[in-house]
Amino acid sequence: MTAVHVPGAPFVSDGLLVSTSPATGAEAGRFPVASAAEVAAAVDRARAAGQWWAGLGFAARRERLLRWRSLVARRIEQLAELVHVEGGKPVADAVVEVVTAVEHIDWAARNARRVLGPRRVRSRLILAEFSGHLEYQPHGVVGVIGPWNYPVFTPIGSAAYALAAGNAVVLKPSEYTPAVGQWLVDTFAEVVPEHPVFTAVHGLGDVGAALCRSGVDKVAFTGSTATAKKVMAACAESLTPVLVEAGGKDAMIVDADADLDAAAEACVWGALTNAGQTCIGIERVYAVEPVFDAFVDKVVARAGRLTVGPEGTDIGPITMPAQVDVIRRHIDDALARGGRAVLGGAEAVQPPYVRPTVLVDVPEESAAVREETFGPTLTINRVRDAEEALARANALPYGLGGSVFGRRRAVAIARRLRSGMASVNSTLTFAGMSTLPFGGVGESGFGRIHGEDGLREFGRPKSITRRRARSLLPSMTFERTPADVARLVKAVKLMYGR
Repeated sequence: MTAVHVPGAPFVSDGLLVSTSPATGAEAGRFPVASAAEVAAAVDRARAAGQWWAGLGFAARRERLLRWRSLVARRIEQLAELVHVEGGKPVADAVVEVVTAVEHIDWAARNARRVLGPRRVRSRLILAEFSGHLEYQPHGVVGVIGPWNYPVFTPIGSAAYALAAGNAVVLKPSEYTPAVGQWLVDTFAEVVPEHPVFTAVHGLGDVGAALCRSGVDKVAFTGSTATAKKVMAACAESLTPVLVEAGGKDAMIVDADADLDAAAEACVWGALTNAGQTCIGIERVYAVEPVFDAFVDKVVARAGRLTVGPEGTDIGPITMPAQVDVIRRHIDDALARGGRAVLGGAEAVQPPYVRPTVLVDVPEESAAVREETFGPTLTINRVRDAEEALARANALPYGLGGSVFGRRRAVAIARRLRSGMASVNSTLTFAGMSTLPFGGVGESGFGRIHGEDGLREFGRPKSITRRRARSLLPSMTFERTPADVARLVKAVKLMYGR
């Protein structure tokens, strides 16, 4: 048996991608590594399958997607256990992830026709003799490059919406969680056995690059900002459109009139769930002066009760071994610059685990404040007021999500956060709300999954005009007369010149 040197790190052996548990190093599965030619062949097969899938129409696709939803729901425990074994995530967190994914499959299936189907669009007086029609047609084949931190919820956030829109999907799961990705594809094939509408290709980063260059009609990518730029560069070669959900450094603002117990509870969840390996996780908190000390005490008390370990705990291992070094560097840098650890600290890093760490008085120029940590750490800094909190929260190039706790001004503050999403008096909740779009701005990416915007992301708008009467003001014809032009000028001045 091939030796595993670093638990959790995938490796290739005899042409197979070997996935291992970050907690124990036990093997979770082996999958054939796809060559560039095999990726292209998978896309070709998907293109033929996609034509059949699109031809089924909304109603038939809805029925099949709802059957897939039901199958996933019936097997929640099985999938949650696989997520736990392969990625290290506590089973309870994995259950929450699967439940959220099931909700998104359901919403996409039920709403695709309403959002994307053909409809009349009102015409204006200047072209009253024409009727307007709009529909969203599938792109064809969508390539989905998924992450390891939410290997069910995040790929489904793209794949289910793309499928509901009539596309075929080729999924490249993270090399850290290929078994979960294959599980999704295999269960879909149980309810749609006729054609390979939803398939997977496995391998390391070069397989993702091959998918970008394979002739897919759109790419949906979730991952780091650095990798997102590589994906965009590869897609630019063929002008393949790309949807990017990249990194984040989300902030929470705690105003003077916040419910501190509720804020502390939500902060600990938002920062430490999934061992902090959450793109929309709370990594920075700005608490106003009057409530700072009390808020920190409540956060430390709650975070200090969390358990860490491989089984039956609140926090599991760091899935990607190399990330431990990033987390350690951020903690060390924060302390070296004058920050204080009120919980955890340098000794909290015990690979493959990192214990909850809360840092205060951390300078804004430190790595722990400016760079994505992706671990169970949190900085809490004191600010004079909400205005200073907003200025600090908006100072980074990231702009994914955020949170505000307060009463009187909370919604107004949330609107001013430079982010694609925000939660008021909660954290992360926008991710589970299937009716809302999910995505960021700046270095956190562009494009949207989820909600109506998420469905439209996977369809291309097709505009159609249809003549329904003779033109009273003929203009788009060489048969127009000087008198026609004069009447046109007079009409425009009458309508718009006042």
